[in-house]
Amino acid sequence: MKKLSGVLLSTALTASLLAGCSDSGNGNADQAGGNADNQSGQGTVENFNETGFPIVNEKVKLTLMGQDVGMAKWEEMAAFKQMEEMTGIALEFRNSPTDSFETKKNLVFSSGEYPDIFYGANITLAEEVNYGSQGILIPLEELIDKYAPNIKKLLDENPHIRKSITTPDGHIYSLPSINLEHLWITNPIWYNGHYLNALNMETPQTLDELYTYLKRVKEEDPNGNGQADEIPLTSTKLDDIRGWLLGTWGVYYEKDKEYYADDEGKVHFVPTQPGYREYLAFMNKLWTEGLLDQETFTQTNQQRQAKGKQNQLGMFRAYAASFVMGGDEPNSDHPLYQPVQSDFVEKPVFNRSSGISTGAFAITDSNPAPEATMRWIDYQYSYEGAKLFSIGPEGTLWQYADKESKKKEWLEVPGDMKREDYRATLTPNFGIVVPTVKMEEINSGLESGYDDWVKEQNEKLLEPIARIGYPIVYLHENEQEEVTTLMSDIRTYVTQMEAKFVTGQEPLDKWDDYVGTLKKMGADRIEEIYQEAYDRWNQNK
Repeated sequence: MKKLSGVLLSTALTASLLAGCSDSGNGNADQAGGNADNQSGQGTVENFNETGFPIVNEKVKLTLMGQDVGMAKWEEMAAFKQMEEMTGIALEFRNSPTDSFETKKNLVFSSGEYPDIFYGANITLAEEVNYGSQGILIPLEELIDKYAPNIKKLLDENPHIRKSITTPDGHIYSLPSINLEHLWITNPIWYNGHYLNALNMETPQTLDELYTYLKRVKEEDPNGNGQADEIPLTSTKLDDIRGWLLGTWGVYYEKDKEYYADDEGKVHFVPTQPGYREYLAFMNKLWTEGLLDQETFTQTNQQRQAKGKQNQLGMFRAYAASFVMGGDEPNSDHPLYQPVQSDFVEKPVFNRSSGISTGAFAITDSNPAPEATMRWIDYQYSYEGAKLFSIGPEGTLWQYADKESKKKEWLEVPGDMKREDYRATLTPNFGIVVPTVKMEEINSGLESGYDDWVKEQNEKLLEPIARIGYPIVYLHENEQEEVTTLMSDIRTYVTQMEAKFVTGQEPLDKWDDYVGTLKKMGADRIEEIYQEAYDRWNQNK
């Protein structure tokens, strides 16, 4: 559960940062309150068509806010242009760069001036509950039943998805990104395959073998340049590798979800668990011996990647190893990391994704045409719409090799751009979670040998030890308020202490004091709340 930040603003700051954010909002949460059951919105479009295209006979303009990764302006993207031509709905984009988006989103919610649509906006579960109960985000379930046959079919055929996006008050306030593909793990940890070959080593299977590999990387010059410049394991603040490593000690973890349920259904708060202590001890050992990047807590992702381009890294996390190591195309030269075996637990574990990424789309109470908006977004959950927003329009980056079987083939990429970079100029579906459905038919015929290899590695190495550590579970509003208050200080303390334990600024013989402090701060209460929520979730069939 991601923290819902409370933002206090001066009038001047709000006005300057939110200038132009929306001129269609109704202005305040008090007016919005009480509209939670009014799913028709406040300005039904008279020229709305319930079926077919266009969705509206006369053009309707709506404002949309999303995360801009900087690849292209959204108004120039072919996917949005085709949608406008097909539907009659024009969009005014009021985006913010990804690295400042969460702050901007909080400012927007605080201002009372909302866009008509949040798209790829990472609406958290807490924000859904909070702003849904206030009427700022409108309920979607009746709109889905009436105007969204593709979404309705997905929810009817996959009850666990409906269960995972329905808040405690019985409403759906946002739509997710849904992955119906095989187990597909993105951004894994990679070994440097060239180093393994130079050291004549197999991929490590145990914690001792992993330590030996890292030690040899530091001491035996596997990049062959005659300098001791190898960095065995790198990270940015441990956020990128923590979840992958913790599985070695039997702990399920994903960022901003610091709790998991064990096989017996008992919920545990990760930062107080014995397995977490073992992880800290191992990382401290790596730090002390220079096997963990000494710039881990200060470097940027760009600085980390630069080290990879210079062939200095023994282990790193990335979407594909080539993104860090360089090379024109992803390849299978670098083995994928599997949580290794330790003496602490019988077998390692891996926190599997549910395939549901919540908070990708929401309609606000300022939207004058919620019915038309629902039809607009529903298309993106169809095969044709999902294809458009995944790989762009037919004839641009790809073409059908056999339309009946949906088999496709790539076209030549214009200019000197890489295919993935060019794709990112056609669709917003790059680097952020967008509202759509992923299905294997979309990429039929387009998979490379690398794609097949990664799929095989996922199924071979991770599937046997993978399960969902904790499902998508909403808290009641009062529970969410309590968790938000408690976790604000707890997360800060845990982050600070993790760095201190790893770097040796705080010795691990202070562990009991650390756990005691967390308990005083409310760690036990966090466990209790999420245990109750988990039990409710299990009872809700």
